[in-house]
Amino acid sequence: MNTISKPLEKLKLFSLEGVQMKTFHVTWLTFFFCFFAWFGMAPLMKIAKEQLHLTKDQIGNIQIASVSATIVARLIIGRLVDKFGPRIVYTWLLIICAIPVMGIGLSNSYEAFLFFRLAIGVIGASFVITQFHTSVMFAPNIKGTANAVAGGFGNAGGGAANFFMPMIASGFVALGFSTKEDSWRYAMLFPGTMLLVCAFLYFKYTKDTPAGNLSEITVAEKSTENTFMVALKDIRTWILTISYAACFGVEITVDNFAPIFFTDTFGASLAVAGMAAGIFGWINLFARPLGGFVADKVGAKFGFNGKSLLLAVLLLIEGIGIIWFAHAGNLTVALIMMFVFGLSLKMANGATYSLVPFVNPKAVGSVAGIVGAGGNVGAMLIAFMFKAKSLKMTKEVTEEGVVKTKDLIDYTDAFYTLGIAILVVGAVVMIVRTITTKKEVAITQMGVSFGQNCVNSVINFHNQSQKYEKI
Repeated sequence: MNTISKPLEKLKLFSLEGVQMKTFHVTWLTFFFCFFAWFGMAPLMKIAKEQLHLTKDQIGNIQIASVSATIVARLIIGRLVDKFGPRIVYTWLLIICAIPVMGIGLSNSYEAFLFFRLAIGVIGASFVITQFHTSVMFAPNIKGTANAVAGGFGNAGGGAANFFMPMIASGFVALGFSTKEDSWRYAMLFPGTMLLVCAFLYFKYTKDTPAGNLSEITVAEKSTENTFMVALKDIRTWILTISYAACFGVEITVDNFAPIFFTDTFGASLAVAGMAAGIFGWINLFARPLGGFVADKVGAKFGFNGKSLLLAVLLLIEGIGIIWFAHAGNLTVALIMMFVFGLSLKMANGATYSLVPFVNPKAVGSVAGIVGAGGNVGAMLIAFMFKAKSLKMTKEVTEEGVVKTKDLIDYTDAFYTLGIAILVVGAVVMIVRTITTKKEVAITQMGVSFGQNCVNSVINFHNQSQKYEKI
């Protein structure tokens, strides 16, 4: 196998040369619009809430639904990617999920809105494919950085949605296509369309591995291992799952609840709240890549345990920052603290997935799927807690010069409780670490051959599956 068909040892960020870099750029761009679509409704919930007359409990259920379907989807997608490869799986995921993203605008009841929000959550499984595909395309010395950059750039789609979706909705109103009350319905057509565009790009410009698509490759060695069970039996998979629940689970929570928190607690307008919450998403552009980069450097010197210690410290800082955020008192302080805990949280995301490819090279997709699902389990549990801890309040607000009495929601106690919970998780990871002494492996001893073994394992598993299908 020649050099161009091997995993890259350097991340050439501004290059499109070779299948590895083409795949990398198409992958993060696709993931960006998946996140944009997933959280496209978050900054528009205030409008939908008023038009559909949604109650506090109903909004809580909707937020829970938005992350629940992702749990099952990530577990399934992880297994499918191991078997069929990322290119075909991602293409079909995008096509299928474009339907509920555009269809949510047809909702005229709480039940219909809840159903579409649940279905949209499936697009969150895109993360598993993104991390798998990047892991296959890059060598061990750069996997953490590459995974974190792709994940960080993609996660920024959540911030972009908070920032741009109110503008897109306003644009439809300004052009006369919609009333303000219906603007959220038309705005959701944009992310749905972009998913279809990305499906075309992914199918046309990516390959399953540096050596080509799985259907084009054959190797002599066969594997009969169930990659999902291999991942399930490794304790490191579960520790990383809990850790990811405490960082990515919180990220989803903030993407969903921050706009309402800023409007109802600090009296911010819809546009200001969207831009404020958008800052949290934009942090992904550098914070998650920074977490992966630092983790790679720490791992090169201190191995898996060194990365685990870094992860624990980041979680502790995150927990402290959320507690201060909850009792900020005003919008300015809240934004400063959101940046602080957001920075540590997103670095923790990057650090977590710098560890995932090294748990077991034969089951990268399954490990990524389980850990990724853990993030959404965390988000779902947090959403239940927010529903229970939120307080309904009545407040007089001025809109267009008219004083109105409105029912608002206060999430202060919910954010405070969340901060305490993250501190506990950070402390547990600090004590337990992520690996037992018996399984400790220094990344520096794994060698560049790991990357090629990872590719071969994917190919081997695919060929074995094809053999049984023919039988």
